Amino acid sequence: MDERDITRAALQATGIVKKGAQAKLAVVAIIVFVIALLAMGLMFPAGKAGASSKCEDTGPGTGDSSVNGDTNPTTGSVRQRQIGYAKTIDSVAEKLGLPGRATLIALMVAMQESGVDNLDHGDRDSVGLFQQRPSADWGTVAQIMDPAFAAESFFVGRGTNPGLVDMKGWETKPMGEVAADIQKPDERYRHLYAGHETSMRKLAKDAGINLDRAGSATGNRSTASPSTDAPIDTRNNNCGGESGNGNDAGKGSGGGKFSDGKQTWTLNNPRSVAEAIQWAKDNAGSRSKNQWYQRCLAYTSIVYGWSFSGVNYAIDHYSVVPKNMQHDGDRHPPPGALMYWDTGHRAGHIAVYLGDNKVASNDILRKGYIDIVDAELFETKWGAKYIGWTPPYFPKAG
Repeated sequence: MDERDITRAALQATGIVKKGAQAKLAVVAIIVFVIALLAMGLMFPAGKAGASSKCEDTGPGTGDSSVNGDTNPTTGSVRQRQIGYAKTIDSVAEKLGLPGRATLIALMVAMQESGVDNLDHGDRDSVGLFQQRPSADWGTVAQIMDPAFAAESFFVGRGTNPGLVDMKGWETKPMGEVAADIQKPDERYRHLYAGHETSMRKLAKDAGINLDRAGSATGNRSTASPSTDAPIDTRNNNCGGESGNGNDAGKGSGGGKFSDGKQTWTLNNPRSVAEAIQWAKDNAGSRSKNQWYQRCLAYTSIVYGWSFSGVNYAIDHYSVVPKNMQHDGDRHPPPGALMYWDTGHRAGHIAVYLGDNKVASNDILRKGYIDIVDAELFETKWGAKYIGWTPPYFPKAG
């Protein structure tokens, strides 16, 4: 029984208050449930948002969001926190060029999901204002617990999840229906979002929010944080949660041979090894764009001209490559090989070997950028464990 169940039970207990003996029973029932509430800390909570941050994954590739809200109120009365979070949600909507209607829909969802509070718990691994799930590609726990990041995700989508602006006709359809389309609750609960419209209009008024503000139905994605700049590709969820970006894919002569000195393989990549290495060098360092945060597997596939790798995580790609291509622990790969590391976290890491002990990799020097570094830097800087290398073979790419 969680805290919500106990609260419901307490309310039910108060409902049996009648005359005579039943009234006495009601008093006893209320006392029992008050004691239960005290025991679980519901009447005097020990902490709110951020309380779980000490247990948060802070390893390589799991950095905090680059989005910073105007407010992040974790103290004060419930109403004060609601007003603060409402202002944050609206500031993100306004930054994205969205109308006041978008803010109202977001508030209705936040009220249903969290009571417009930045919860560090929820159903399964759900957290935050909108109860988004890290395991469902909404970001890391730390990112989702950033109210501005969570609001931005709700509006423009995150990872493989569509956002408000992806809902066709959201600007004219019933708001409760739009909210349910984004959150995808059990069919029994779809109607609940609409019931919060009146109270959220009142909250918006208290927060000084103009719900009549005009704006664009599609918003301006260019003002979003880097991890939402890339187009959503539901076929891929690379190296921590970002999709492939094939803007430069498919250029080159392709094909070619690849050998470890004992075996030789024929490749079918859109770019040859030489072309891929040159492309990696040409798009690294000062010429790198800030679009690669947590996208190591996407990056390696794009280096070779593909639009996406077709595999969920970098560390999994090693296992989908045929066994005879896996070179466990070998630190002498040929130029163009893919090198892998176990970072102690689900995604792992992958980089393109350029030769002379150098690799092209995202995030190692600067979050979101590509830099050319020594291959051992992942071990000395991140404490990662080297796994091995494979030829640049992408059996599930496209």
